[in-house]
Amino acid sequence: MKSVTIIGAGLGGLVLARILSLHGICSTVYEADSSPQARGQGGLLDIHEHDGQTALEDAGLTAAFREIIVEGGQASRILDRNGTLLFEEDDDGSRGRPEVPRSELRRILLESVPAGTVQWGKRLGSVTPVGEGRYRLEFLDGSCVFSDLLIGADGAWSKVRPLVSGAVPQFLGTAFVETYLHDVDANHPLASQAVGPGALFALAPGQGIFAHREPGKMVHAYVALTRPKEWFAKIDFTDGKAARASIAQEFDGWSPALTSLITDSSAPPVLRMLHALPVDHRWPRVSGVTLLGDAAHLAPPAGEGANLAMLDGAELAAAIVSHSNDIEAGLRKYEENMFVRSHAAAAASHETLSLCLDSRAPYSLLDFFGGG
Repeated sequence: MKSVTIIGAGLGGLVLARILSLHGICSTVYEADSSPQARGQGGLLDIHEHDGQTALEDAGLTAAFREIIVEGGQASRILDRNGTLLFEEDDDGSRGRPEVPRSELRRILLESVPAGTVQWGKRLGSVTPVGEGRYRLEFLDGSCVFSDLLIGADGAWSKVRPLVSGAVPQFLGTAFVETYLHDVDANHPLASQAVGPGALFALAPGQGIFAHREPGKMVHAYVALTRPKEWFAKIDFTDGKAARASIAQEFDGWSPALTSLITDSSAPPVLRMLHALPVDHRWPRVSGVTLLGDAAHLAPPAGEGANLAMLDGAELAAAIVSHSNDIEAGLRKYEENMFVRSHAAAAASHETLSLCLDSRAPYSLLDFFGGG
C-alpha cells in the first residue's frame, strides 16, 4: 500500500488518519500549527447523526464523543432586535445534533492516532508534480518530502487545491466578528438571560448576533454584518476597544442585552470574512491527489462544514482501504459521491445564511423553524 500524506490536522484529516490506522495503513499528517495548543479551535459544533456521528462511529470513537456532549446545548431561541422572544425550543435530547466543544473533539482524534502521525510546525510552501501521481512537497522550515498519495485537508486557502482546480474562494459580502463573554451569569446577567441555555439567533436585515452558551460560564458570539470588504478594512481590529465601538455602532437602537455581546467582550474581537467556493465545485480526476473538507467545498457556516469534513475523511479512508490494488478507482468513487453531497450541502448553507440576514429577518428564519 502506498504511503498517505495528509496536509492539515483538522477534523477531517484526523478522521482519515485514524481510520486508515485501524486498517494498518500508515499516514503522515503535516500541520502548520506549532502544537495542538497553538491557537484556539473555536466554539461548539453540532454533530449530526447522518454524517459527523457516522464518521466518528467508523473511527471507533462514539463512546469518547458521547463523553464530551454539552447537555442542553441543542436548545435554541430567536429574538428580534428589541430582544423580543419570537421562538424557543428546549433540548429534550431527541434532535440528533448534540453539541460538543471543537477543541475536545480534536483532542479525542489526536489521541486516537499513532504517536508521530502528526508532524507539527510544517507549513506547506509549495507542491510540485514529479510524475506518475507523485508530488514533491516543500515546507517553509526548509524540509522536503515526496508523496505517493496526497490528500489536501488544509482548509479554505488550501495549497493542495491548485493541483486539481483553479477555483478560489470568493467573499460573500458578509463577515462575522467573534466575541466572548466570560463568567456571564455573574458579570453579564442581561446578556446571559438573552442567550438562554443554548443557541441564540438575534436577527435583522443584513445584520445579526449568533451566540451560544458554552462550558465554563462563557458565551461565544458571532456578530454578522453584510458590508463591502472595504468597510471592514477601515476598522483596526488590533485596537479592541475601537473595533468593538465601530461594530456596536451598527447595532444602534438594539436591545442593550444584545449589544452587550459586542461591547462587553472580554477578548479582542476577531474578524472572520466569509468566503465560499462555487456551489458546484468539482474537478477532473488528477492522479495521486484529492481533497476533503473546506479545501474541497468551502461554504457559508451553517453547521455543515465540520460534519462534512469528517464524513469526507471516513469515506475517503473506506475508498482507500477497499481499493488497495487500484487507488485511482477508489479516489474516483470517493470524489463522485463527495461532489453530490457537497453540492447539496453548499446550496443549503447559502440558503440558511440568506434566511438569517435577508430583508425579512428574523421572520424568514422563524418561518423555517415553523414558528411563524
